[in-house]
Amino acid sequence: MKRSISKPNYHITFFSVLLVLLYLSTVPANAEVISPSQYFGFQPGSDRMLLDYEELITYLTKLAAESPRLDLREIGESPQGHKMYCAFFSTAANINNLENLRDINRRLALDPEIPNDQREVLLKNGKVFFMAALSMHSGEVGPSQSAPIIAHDLVTTTDPQVMDWLDKVVYMMVPCHNPDGMDMVVNHYKKYKGTKYEGSSMPGIYHKYVGHDNNRDFVTLTQSDNKAIARLYNTEWYPQIMVEKHQMGSRGPRYFVPPMHDPIAENVNESLWNWTWVLGSNLATDMTEAGLAGISQHYLFDDYWPGSTETCNWKGVIGLLTEAASVKYATPIFIEPTELTAYGKGLSEYKKSINMPLPWPGGWWKLSDIVEYEIVSTMSLLKTSALHRQEILAFRNTHCRQEVERGKSQPPYYYILPQEQHDASEFVNLVNLLVEHGISVFELTHSFISANRVYQEGDLIIPLAQPYRPFIKEVMEAQVFPVRHYTPGGKIIKPYDITSWSLPLHKGVTAIEINYLPDQQPEMRMIAAPFNLKSNDPGEFWAALLTANYNESYRAAFKAKKAGLKVDRLQESINFDDLTVPKGSFLIYWDKKKKTKLAELFDGLVVAPVFIEKSKNVKTTTLEIPRIALVESYFHDMDAGWTRYVFDTYGLPYQVVRPGDFEKTDFAKKYDVVVFPNENKSVLEKGKYKSDDEYYISAYPPEFTKGIGDEGQTRLMTFLDGGGIIIAWGRSTKLFTGQLEIKRGKEEVEEFQLPFKDISEKVRKAGLYCPGSLLKILLLEDHPITLGMEPEIGVFSRGNPVFSTSFPNFDMDRRVIGKFPETDILLSGYCENEEKMGNKAGIIWLKKGRGQLVLFAFNPQFRASTGVSYKLMFNSILLAEIE
Repeated sequence: MKRSISKPNYHITFFSVLLVLLYLSTVPANAEVISPSQYFGFQPGSDRMLLDYEELITYLTKLAAESPRLDLREIGESPQGHKMYCAFFSTAANINNLENLRDINRRLALDPEIPNDQREVLLKNGKVFFMAALSMHSGEVGPSQSAPIIAHDLVTTTDPQVMDWLDKVVYMMVPCHNPDGMDMVVNHYKKYKGTKYEGSSMPGIYHKYVGHDNNRDFVTLTQSDNKAIARLYNTEWYPQIMVEKHQMGSRGPRYFVPPMHDPIAENVNESLWNWTWVLGSNLATDMTEAGLAGISQHYLFDDYWPGSTETCNWKGVIGLLTEAASVKYATPIFIEPTELTAYGKGLSEYKKSINMPLPWPGGWWKLSDIVEYEIVSTMSLLKTSALHRQEILAFRNTHCRQEVERGKSQPPYYYILPQEQHDASEFVNLVNLLVEHGISVFELTHSFISANRVYQEGDLIIPLAQPYRPFIKEVMEAQVFPVRHYTPGGKIIKPYDITSWSLPLHKGVTAIEINYLPDQQPEMRMIAAPFNLKSNDPGEFWAALLTANYNESYRAAFKAKKAGLKVDRLQESINFDDLTVPKGSFLIYWDKKKKTKLAELFDGLVVAPVFIEKSKNVKTTTLEIPRIALVESYFHDMDAGWTRYVFDTYGLPYQVVRPGDFEKTDFAKKYDVVVFPNENKSVLEKGKYKSDDEYYISAYPPEFTKGIGDEGQTRLMTFLDGGGIIIAWGRSTKLFTGQLEIKRGKEEVEEFQLPFKDISEKVRKAGLYCPGSLLKILLLEDHPITLGMEPEIGVFSRGNPVFSTSFPNFDMDRRVIGKFPETDILLSGYCENEEKMGNKAGIIWLKKGRGQLVLFAFNPQFRASTGVSYKLMFNSILLAEIE
């Protein structure tokens, strides 16, 4: 596809337009539309000045009331309750016709059978919808700070060329992807402004739960702000182009534009990748011709993994990423030429190259520079969208046609989800997630045979002949990393992020890939959404029985306890109406006085419990919810945030304890369980980063950098000595390696070493490389930690840590609860020399006196995406004390 420009003298014309637009942002075109500088009292992007989310939305609301070129629509809510918006910019005629234009988008995106004459009419009348989501990472303030200027420019410009672009394009601006984080960062900046800590890193995470990982959530869609963004392109507006605007490090290129670097997703349509070249090449050309240096392409960032906002690529939306070099929020920085560097894929040196033809020379770099780059890049995308309007619209429908045809002619043809599942609640959740993504899911109305296997009436079936076929295949299959090399036989091009996201494997759901066309077309009907496996109101009953196999049973049990209901747990398996209910399952008893709470509890389930009408003689123990301390550092501790999200979702109460609070916390008195999510040992112990043997001071204000310290460690060991339970995973487990000590009174000190080691460094040196994959683990059966689990599952691992155990001394003991098999360890993703992990421990239970520790070599709740291993975490929390 050949990149085109609007006219031979385009570059001069475009640069002139930009100058006009920049001028218009400070001088209103008419007295009715107030400029940003007049409204805020400063020009957005000015040194040491930031506007917050409320100010941004209030200004856009005012513009929308004053201009027929802007329609501001509410699209959802952030996790902390901020209303979220999308601003639609175009000509007044297009704004008045938005619903009809939306219908055109929908039909082009989803209808593979549009008659050619009707298709031509749609292409003639349609407009390119170009969507931009700004500043999802709230420390990356520039895109949202530029929004008022861009908005004002678009509603006031009288330039004929820009008006022509607006006639052909509807620009969808999400002014802030992360409203909660925007206010957090702005408030932090203002708090320290004028002090030595101006521009310091904001302590904690700039989101209610997930911080920077909000850009890793677009497959699982756990967060409400991400759901709002995804709905725009999945099921509501079907834009043809989407750009997510970010910032990156300060010492490299000034700006990144597409195309991305290898590896790329093999399931994504090849023509879509070509369109990223067209749009990216015009971005680089336009920005450089506008006098902006340091524009890079084909650098550092890949588009192999779904999970970012660019997951839209798998839906036929041309997804793009831009990244601007950062400053200290709004505080300028000076960069010496000797400090400029390049790293990662695509640029080996900070030199003029095909991926960065005009390097930035160094000097002062300001928020106003970022804002200027954002304005120019937005106008470039608007221009290219207009120039290629009909081609882009045609591509969207061609993509739909091609993918539906591939689903009919290329394997896999279907995925079957049998109705009999180990965890029916995760099965239901997976189905509803696919529907939320815009996937059509069906139920078999008659059994059929494929490859000598019978699939039963009632099983669910997902045809691949759908417009979103690339996404279906991507998230339903096991991942096989596309190994690419920098040179033939040379180093592999490593992935930017993880390499496994298979929904069935991550959730523990059986899904069967059908790679042969059955002799007869399966008979099916579309399921009703939301899908569930509920039953009718049972009326009164003795107890509701919820199997330990289901994650949902734990949530119901936790919430029932919170509601004051009586809950027991089976101490042995029982048979009930030809159904074997495993040990560890829950009984929630009828309580007439709390009938309403019971009804609310069961109404929130997706799978019906077994209701027992008459009292049965079963061996049970009362469920007690322990007092949980959840350790979370101030160092952007995303894994702790994800843990809070899972605990909150499941109704599991906890209190956050910061490392610096350990020395004044009486763990033995206040808590039963202390949970350490994945965090650096040095951050937990010292409040500092460590590389090799050297500590590094962080950019956080000093009141947030206090570690556990000696006194805090003493209190933690006293807690263990008194019968407390410690649960840790990932890097946090290193806290419990080596020599430890318990102090009893003023005189007695017991030194001890738990009977395990972390051997991850040893196996790494032996060649293990695991960049985030799903690995097989074999579980010890009939153990309190593995109740409700299958004998083997997949766990999400980066190969660090890996455990070995040893024979214990004195009052210590250990059990290997889960181990990696000798061979065939990799289930999904990529792992070099996986055999180095063979027969090594992945979960260990340790005893010291009356105290217990459960250590995981993986994150059991990784990004709230690995429901298959949640029960291991919950069962560990519910461990009985050692008497």
